[in-house]
Amino acid sequence: VQLQASGGGLVQAGGSLRLSCAASGRSISTYGMGWFRQAPGKEREFVSVITRSGSNTYYADSVKGRFTISRDNAKNTVYLQMSSLKPEDTAVYYCAVQKRAFSISTAPEDFSSWGQGTLVTVSS
Repeated sequence: VQLQASGGGLVQAGGSLRLSCAASGRSISTYGMGWFRQAPGKEREFVSVITRSGSNTYYADSVKGRFTISRDNAKNTVYLQMSSLKPEDTAVYYCAVQKRAFSISTAPEDFSSWGQGTLVTVSS
């Protein structure tokens, strides 16, 4: 599967952005999907994950209450709605697909097909 993340940009602190992750090549409907981010000079970190049906979602403590992950399996797309953005949210955001169908994890090594990412810059 190929993943194309989009929707990043420059936003002021307190603003909002909606990221999209469009999948092609095969259906992602039986796979958990995740968002991760990597800030300059830092390790890639978990942001959020959603189960295949969308019935369960998980978030890093740093974004809980501000970010919302969702998916539209008919469109083969996953979204990340980001609100109340902070300068520390600045990073390249990547979407990825769970390696194993019908499983869920927050560990980067359990994901694949990372794509090129989309840059989010939050100014203070």
